Amino acid sequence: MSDEEYRVDDLARLSGMTVRNIREHQSRGLLPAPTVRGRVGFYGPEHLARLEQIKRLQAEGFTLESIRRMLGGGAEFASFAAAVHQAFDDGDKRVVRLDDIHTLFPGLDEAKEGEDNADNAALLESAVDLGLLRPLGNGRFEERSPQLTRIGAELMALGIPPASALKAAAEARTHVQAVAKGFVQLYMDQIWAPFETAGYPADQWPDILSGLDRLRPLALDSMLALMRMALDEAATRLIEERAGLR
Repeated sequence: MSDEEYRVDDLARLSGMTVRNIREHQSRGLLPAPTVRGRVGFYGPEHLARLEQIKRLQAEGFTLESIRRMLGGGAEFASFAAAVHQAFDDGDKRVVRLDDIHTLFPGLDEAKEGEDNADNAALLESAVDLGLLRPLGNGRFEERSPQLTRIGAELMALGIPPASALKAAAEARTHVQAVAKGFVQLYMDQIWAPFETAGYPADQWPDILSGLDRLRPLALDSMLALMRMALDEAATRLIEERAGLR
């Protein structure tokens, strides 16, 4: 078995799904069949990516039938499925191992041979939990957002330890996810639901894709504007408290 192949138990562990879920997705036509050698099925990174896509689409409110049509239906559904998860490419991604964790947190000491790297392992686990790193199996991880890595480096340059930066990011992510869910729900309720009820009319696909394309920048701009206001208010309040003005 190569570094890029997984048995079904490994695929379940990496994807956070049960073996039963994987089998069901396969039977529904949502997941391609594995490569079978002997009596053992082997899955690859494309299967893991597909499972993650299915989970994201389910979290965004799509039914399994809608997902099946997106992933295996006509050209319009394929285009929509790609548009839903269009990446905001912010740089070249890297694949790292535990020994390379210091490259994600510039300034962190590289673990020497024989040295206890428990702290580095804890940082890596936190980064995975936060979604900054995606497990690829066999101790390998993909950096999902080089931009966030650069931000982390800037925070370290200010003297903020990586563990503290990751904790703050985890807290922020909870709120960001709630806001993102609100925008996605707007799209689902106001744009997608009427389209689905109408039976996916072909002449409305351009409007469906256009609505999705326009939603992203509007959501991001709204978040940025609200964050600027909140930062200004929080900084003003803190300074006034420290100066005894409150």
